[in-house]
Amino acid sequence: MDKPNIVLIGAGDHAHACIDVIEQQGKYNIAGLVGMPHELGTKRLEYLVIATDSSLHDLTKIYRYACISAGQIHSPDIRIRLYQQAIELGFQLPLIIAPTAYVSRHANISQGTIVMNGAIINAGARIGSNCIINSRALIEHDVVVEDNCHISTGVVLNGRAKIGTGCFIGSGSVVKEGVSLGKECLVGMGVSLRNSLDDYTHFVGNEKYDK
Repeated sequence: MDKPNIVLIGAGDHAHACIDVIEQQGKYNIAGLVGMPHELGTKRLEYLVIATDSSLHDLTKIYRYACISAGQIHSPDIRIRLYQQAIELGFQLPLIIAPTAYVSRHANISQGTIVMNGAIINAGARIGSNCIINSRALIEHDVVVEDNCHISTGVVLNGRAKIGTGCFIGSGSVVKEGVSLGKECLVGMGVSLRNSLDDYTHFVGNEKYDK
């Protein structure tokens, strides 16, 4: 049986990692990418940028599946907008899991999330929709990661930590067990987070400030 086609929405650097994982997973053929007007006709790896987001409605007549391949660092707004637009237009956004990742059968992950190479998601963990669980991230038992989060490379979320919607956790950071983050918090790279954060807090080590 032929594999279904999938369109990648977002043609920046993060799209390269998404392409690699989708190829490894082997469930979909990548039909092309959706990018900015100046990116039309260019290639990401060997795949063509075939449309802009203003043409997404036309793509729904051809393709059923999509993946949000835009990255997320300072703000989740672009990924949220693209995800909501894709859902409203009728795309299905499947869960994408790299074959090198480990996901416990007792974990739960929602649609539109991508789990990158070497990530570990342990028993009782719950991950929302439209998240990036990046390479070698460790999501320990009973952790909750709400929608639209980016858990970066090498992050450790210890048991029963709770990450609010739209958060970004920088590479190599460690979140203590049981700590809670409100919505749209940003934790810098290489940070040891031992205390809970209110909504919209940015924490980059010794400094904590509101968004």
